[in-house]
Amino acid sequence: MTSSSMADTRPVDVTSWIGGYPFREVPHPDPEILVRVLDREGFAAAWVGHLPGAFYRDPVPSNRALYTAVAPFAGVLLPAPIVRPDWPGWTEMLRDAVNAGAPAVRAYPAQWGLGPGHPAMAELAFACGEAGVALHVTVRFEDLRQRHLMDGAGDVPAATLRALARLAGSHCHLVVAGAGRELIEETHWGLTPPEQQRVFYDFGWVWGPPEDHFAHLIATIGAERLAWSSWWPLRLTQQSRALVDLLPPYTPSPRAEPNLADGRSIFGAARCAAKSRPAAEHRAGTTSATNR
Repeated sequence: MTSSSMADTRPVDVTSWIGGYPFREVPHPDPEILVRVLDREGFAAAWVGHLPGAFYRDPVPSNRALYTAVAPFAGVLLPAPIVRPDWPGWTEMLRDAVNAGAPAVRAYPAQWGLGPGHPAMAELAFACGEAGVALHVTVRFEDLRQRHLMDGAGDVPAATLRALARLAGSHCHLVVAGAGRELIEETHWGLTPPEQQRVFYDFGWVWGPPEDHFAHLIATIGAERLAWSSWWPLRLTQQSRALVDLLPPYTPSPRAEPNLADGRSIFGAARCAAKSRPAAEHRAGTTSATNR
């Protein structure tokens, strides 16, 4: 994070993209438009991915395009490049991300066919924990009812998310994007308290009134586990703010907002965890943890 984004008290969006989407037209997927959208919706900055790259076999061209596109908007558009751990040279992808100042890297296990027991995802989680960057996992891009017939990847299951969070000795901070209440609860309540503290959920897909799933999650798992997002350009950017504005009064002060997470706080936690990790910490239990 830059000093300017750190000084801005507005939240940092953890889920947005630039670039086109292969299954339908999306409005204005350009970095200069995203900058204006973030300012309009009250975000200081955003973790930005390259949307077409989620569907590439080789992430390198996607990451190259992302770095080039966000360079003129440093401090506002923060690159969150793809690291595919079953692909040759993935450690170099991660190293390039760290050198570029990325607060997080993105993984798309459903698109890559990597299930909950795949050792490559475990290796990526360990590496992210050591590097002090968050691991951002997108559960889905669209609701099943919207999905194109050619989009057959499916959703990331709770088993995959729990496997990443349960890795023995891992300090990886996981950001889950695109999960509803059911998946969040299935993941969260299947973890130990220390494991729960390393997982954050982008709440852009959570229902508000009249079901009040968002208020229920705040009351049960805690606001600090839920992270701000815009989901540009795939969803309405007003969703997160609307959910907060429609919360029932649950504190003595109706104007008080819950202590929600954002990209700034998550990146800070990931950096602190990496700095506190012993240099030669043993990676015991990787195989058994991923199969739990």
